[in-house]
Amino acid sequence: MANTALLQSDQLRDAAAAAEPQQFREAPHNIEAEQALLGAILINNEAMDRVSAFLEPPHFFDPLHGQIFETAGKMIQAGKQATPITLKTFFDSAEPIDEHLTVPQYLGRLAANATSIINAHDYGRTVYDLAVRRSLIVLGEDMVNSAYDAPIDFPPDSQIQEAETRLYDLAERGKYGQGFMSFGTALTHAIDMANAAYERDGHLSGLSSGLTDLDNKMGGLQSSDLIILAGRPSMGKTALVTNIAYNVAKAYRSETQADGTEKTVDGGRVGFFSLEMSAEQLATRILSEQAEVASEKIRRGMITEDEFRKLVSVSQEMSRAPLYIDQTGGISIAQLAARARKLKRQKGLDLLIVDYLQLLSGSSKKGDNRVQEITEITTGLKALAKELAVPIVALSQLSRQVEQREDKRPQLSDLRESGSIEQDADVVMFVFREEYYVERQKPREGTPEFNDWQTQMMAVSGKAEVIIGKQRHGPVGAVQLAFESQFTRFGNLAKEFQMPERYE
Repeated sequence: MANTALLQSDQLRDAAAAAEPQQFREAPHNIEAEQALLGAILINNEAMDRVSAFLEPPHFFDPLHGQIFETAGKMIQAGKQATPITLKTFFDSAEPIDEHLTVPQYLGRLAANATSIINAHDYGRTVYDLAVRRSLIVLGEDMVNSAYDAPIDFPPDSQIQEAETRLYDLAERGKYGQGFMSFGTALTHAIDMANAAYERDGHLSGLSSGLTDLDNKMGGLQSSDLIILAGRPSMGKTALVTNIAYNVAKAYRSETQADGTEKTVDGGRVGFFSLEMSAEQLATRILSEQAEVASEKIRRGMITEDEFRKLVSVSQEMSRAPLYIDQTGGISIAQLAARARKLKRQKGLDLLIVDYLQLLSGSSKKGDNRVQEITEITTGLKALAKELAVPIVALSQLSRQVEQREDKRPQLSDLRESGSIEQDADVVMFVFREEYYVERQKPREGTPEFNDWQTQMMAVSGKAEVIIGKQRHGPVGAVQLAFESQFTRFGNLAKEFQMPERYE
């Protein structure tokens, strides 16, 4: 009996719940703000100028409002007046809003109830912010649906990557492409840069590479530049860029601004995409260089107790440097861009390094034109450098035609696979070590040629050249550096050992 009563009670409660109207959550919107903005535009077309930089038709919740905004924008762009009367012809055949109100009549009502032009920007921002919130809801729903469906060709890693990219695009949309900057503002930025260079040690306008002669030639690594560092295998491309990366990270110093943000004063935070070497191999190189213990001895465990203590001591100091390594191989230019943006947002970023360019992939399918793919990659890297406002140093291979010439010094025409590398780059540099080629020409000992070879070997031993083949902001020419092969370390060459400069 008691069970029957309990069952009846549950049924009554379910029936009562079913009788109550269910509450549905509507997507965030503000129809009144949309109406006020459109009215302001219709009575004074200058209101369009205040919102056109960030507001687009899809941002309106009401599709009709988006159509009115788009049509008015096209008329204003064509130099015509957008009023309820001039817009009437475009909406005469539109479906009435209800049985008492046509769209042309609605246009007149919008203008009659218009707000002041002063408030147009605020109303536009309200419409935009609500559109972003709706986009976040859609993004979240897509993530949930993808996670539930679990398609075979869309693994979780890809879902996370896509979600990160979409979230970043949503956050950054409207920050870039703000339109024209006045020449006065550009001049102010130029003066600020000159002042910063004047006050900074070494008087550099860009990041110091830690290599004095190279910095003097380039003025440091310049913000928004795409710098290509190319060379044949065994020339020391990775060694040089690793030295630069650690020099920049080691010199990092920042100060807190009035608004609570951190401003880099010296050095910088470095992101390093190591597509060929593992993070451990890269760390071993830097450790060898800093501790002055041959990397070969570290790898083979052929170190003394004193050397081991030195390695531990140096590694503790090195661990404080803001150098972040991504060792994922075979990533695409889109994935690289997403990860670089994430690093800048979370940790900050002042220099980005890619080792090396030919190991990146584009969006093209396998088998498509490789030249087009390299073009996409270099164009993407240059756009990313401008977007993040940091220098990007990308390593590149050279074609084998260098080996067939008597003079092995590389040239711009040796860049492999695409002319876009030279075209998109702001700076193209080549690493060249004549010692590498002379060493392989060693004749038999005791011959007259051997004495000549020894003399030549002494002249080139421990030296390297960085040949600047292209530079948008400065001169081209060769910079001579010291190279210690056992530590894979580049350094400044003492003046008495420098040869006269070569100019192309």
